[in-house]
This record gives sequence, structure tokens and C-alpha cells, in this order.
Amino acid sequence: MTFVPPAGPRRQARERALGLLYEAEAKDIGGAELLAELPLPPDPYAATLVDGVDRHRDEIDGWLARLAHDWAVDRMPAVDRALLRMAAYELLHEPTVPTGAVIDEAVELAKSYSTEGSGRFVNGVLSKLATECRGEG
Repeated sequence: MTFVPPAGPRRQARERALGLLYEAEAKDIGGAELLAELPLPPDPYAATLVDGVDRHRDEIDGWLARLAHDWAVDRMPAVDRALLRMAAYELLHEPTVPTGAVIDEAVELAKSYSTEGSGRFVNGVLSKLATECRGEG
């Protein structure tokens, strides 16, 4: 039997933010509007991620469009798009969050919630982004 450590608070916040970003897109509303509709507020970091993606979507999508060769942002699987936006926000606007943590957790979420090849795709795009915006990959 393999020991699997419990997910930490940041991991849980990212997972919740992923669900909220996916829901906002499915409802065709902004993240701020979705957060305002919730009966209970999410973890503060989850709210930060949703709000950050909302405020910086054009910038984030510009990066993703340039780095995801042969993939238009609007043609990506919805979960991949939400994950990439969330992780790109962290890489671009949360400099105290370690690059490895951002990429590793995004890849793990992609493997759990998206298609078979999504982990590799998410890893490739985020590694390129980390190299360009943080000088590391």
C-alpha cells in the first residue's frame, strides 16, 4: 500500500478555484459575479485565483495563445483552459509562489480532471511560460 499525503490547503484552494473557473465559463459569467453568487465564500486563496484570472484574462490568454502552438485558447478542452489560466495567473502575478509548485499542481489536476494527454500539454505550456516570465522552467 502506498502512502498518499493529504492535499494541503493550497492544493485544495487550487482545486476549488479550478471548479469555480470552469463553472463561471459554463455559465458565461465573470469570476467576480460567480463569487458574489456563492452562499459561502471559498478559501481566500481560491478567491484570489478566480479574481486574478478574471482581472488578467486578456493578458493570460495572450500568453497562452502564443505558447500553446497549434492550439487556439478557445479550442482547448475547458478544464485545460481553466487550469492554464489559473496557473498562468500564479506564474505572472504571484511571485512568492514557487514555480515548481504551480506547475506540479496544475499537471496533477490535469491528470485528475482532464484528458489523457492533458498533463503533458499543461506541463509544456507552463514550462515555457515559467522560462519566459520567471527565467526558470
